[in-house]
Amino acid sequence: MTKAIWNVDKVHSVVGFTVKHMMISNVKGTFNDFEGTVETDPKDLTDASIEFKIDASSVDTRMQDRDGHLRSADFFDVENHPHLLFKATDIKKKSEDRYDVTGDFTIRGTTKPVTFDITFEGIAKDPMSGDEAAGFTGSTKINRKDFGLTWNAAVETGGFVVSDEVKINIEIQLRK
Repeated sequence: MTKAIWNVDKVHSVVGFTVKHMMISNVKGTFNDFEGTVETDPKDLTDASIEFKIDASSVDTRMQDRDGHLRSADFFDVENHPHLLFKATDIKKKSEDRYDVTGDFTIRGTTKPVTFDITFEGIAKDPMSGDEAAGFTGSTKINRKDFGLTWNAAVETGGFVVSDEVKINIEIQLRK
């Protein structure tokens, strides 16, 4: 297969995160509005060009007040920083279908290198549209404070409301 431009199919993709809440449970959230392009042969990502843009205001934790707080200057500050951005800078093949995809990740105007563990799930032809589709899953962990997301509050029993570590999980379907 030759290198081609693939676009993220939002209807069949998920960008989510998990963060420890009050040191006793996990809160999950998603971003509902995002876009991305990948120029590659999906069977070999090693020379791919990958760019991703997430609308920070589309954060959804299934709790309107919390989502509003996440959009505020305490967290994403969407008024001044409307997007989270990722651009791949290095891709290493780990096995037949697994890659370390390292790139510049920008949150709230701060850019740091982040490496995603990515698995190529396969290619199929969509029976409805006839389009060729490719699937990928991946994950990484970041320290939110590295990106200026420092708001927190102490919990009476010890610890804090929001952990520093955030797990990011993606399930992406691309369309050629």
